[in-house]
Amino acid sequence: MEILGATLRICVDDLEASVPFYERLAGGSALRFERGGVSVAAVGCFLLMSGPEAELEVLRKVAATIAVKDVDEAHRVLTDSGAHVLAGPVATPAGRNLIAMHPDGSVYEYVDRRAE
Repeated sequence: MEILGATLRICVDDLEASVPFYERLAGGSALRFERGGVSVAAVGCFLLMSGPEAELEVLRKVAATIAVKDVDEAHRVLTDSGAHVLAGPVATPAGRNLIAMHPDGSVYEYVDRRAE
């Protein structure tokens, strides 16, 4: 499995107040979108999320987002290595993803940019 990078997931109370800091820190503009009632701003290696507490509670359980070349390959490697896939692979607007719990209990999202 080829890992291309990682994104740090940060839940914030006020997305509008938080974005300028991360834009300055990362040296770029935020890409904004909505997903399941959660407002999201992707800035460099940071993924800022704000929304209803019930939604954020679930999102906080995912330690990071890991970009991979192919989610199907990641699925095979993860399950062969003892990880438990909690959700996916599923299509998203940006590609495909899955959520997996590693044998140590940590939870990660794996994403690719491949269209279905």
